[in-house]
Amino acid sequence: MSDGTTGGTPAPAEGRTAAEEDRLARVGLTWLTEPGTRAVHRLVGRAGPVEALHRLLDGEVADARLREAVRARLAAGNPREVAERALEQTERVGARLVTPGDDEWPHRVRDLERLARGGTERRVDLEIAPPLCLWARGSWPLAEALERSVAVVGARAATPYGLHVGSEIGYGLADRGWTVVSGGAYGIDAAAHRGALSADGLTIAVLACGVDRPYPVGNTALFDRIAETGLLVSEWMPGADPLRHRFLIRNRVIAAATCGTTLVEAAARSGATQTLGRALALGRPAMVVPGPVTSAMSVGSHELLREHPRARLVTGVPHILEEVGRIGTDLAPPARGPQRPHDLLDDDAALILESVSRRGGNSPDALAARAGLDIRTALRKLSLLEQLGLLARRDGGYVLPPRPRDRAEHA
Repeated sequence: MSDGTTGGTPAPAEGRTAAEEDRLARVGLTWLTEPGTRAVHRLVGRAGPVEALHRLLDGEVADARLREAVRARLAAGNPREVAERALEQTERVGARLVTPGDDEWPHRVRDLERLARGGTERRVDLEIAPPLCLWARGSWPLAEALERSVAVVGARAATPYGLHVGSEIGYGLADRGWTVVSGGAYGIDAAAHRGALSADGLTIAVLACGVDRPYPVGNTALFDRIAETGLLVSEWMPGADPLRHRFLIRNRVIAAATCGTTLVEAAARSGATQTLGRALALGRPAMVVPGPVTSAMSVGSHELLREHPRARLVTGVPHILEEVGRIGTDLAPPARGPQRPHDLLDDDAALILESVSRRGGNSPDALAARAGLDIRTALRKLSLLEQLGLLARRDGGYVLPPRPRDRAEHA
């Protein structure tokens, strides 16, 4: 047919370059089949996007399910015409199309090829191949923005605890020069984005709809701020609806494009746990913030820690940077309590201090005997303890100084 929907291989439009044909074909394929479809990815790898589109339109594919999906989709329009209109709309909304041939293509997403080899019949698991193209809205080059990036995901129905932690992590990562990547949803996603923006940092929202109609609508102001200073990214052309299954398809891009994924709160059944599962399958750092054991929003997080030995428990930005940062330079400091004068004592001084009785009778000889030390050693340690303010001399002996509460009561 001359309209290009079936049969034949139409000649390129007059004046259109091979690169332009490639881009149009990628957009057409993305519209014709859902992003990430394994069979389409393999066909593009063998024949290129232009020829792959021709073969799909001609029905020259072995996958019967794919042939049926294409046939059904063609009832809605001509993919080449749809692609041309999509590119025009892309310019109108101030976005751009990014393809694997562009300098700003995020090459980490190629690792999704490893996930595209397993056998499964679940649709969400079939659609896990690398993207054919991406739409971006915002001035930052996509690859540069994702070079040092961490995904922060979690529950939509987040608790105050989760919102606080998500915001703190977003702020801390951005403050240290890392890009915060999330999905723009209510709850943890929005908290992480806002935390990064509060630090005047870079944040990216990866959407399950067109970059011109962010979802949820209640986060419109947030998306506008992200587009001004960071990036809105999507595999779906402008105007595309946020269909339910697209959120699960989208999650693989969040996991693959970043250096690691951090989960902050997740119920027993949560799309955020799927994102972390993708990170684990890709060999990326997969990190989980623990929560209260009494909270339903911690069940999914804790089960991931139990079931996946490679999932790492993290409690803040230092732990996250130790997982995703450079070896030997981003180590988290060990958790320590406040240092006390007692921490400076050696074993002999500690023995002397423990031997002091609050009832008096603490002469140097008595203390040396109780501690099992010779008198010369005891005198040196008593002098040290007095300098540190841990002992006071009184009536030829030594006593413990008053505790702060005792001093306040006698003031």
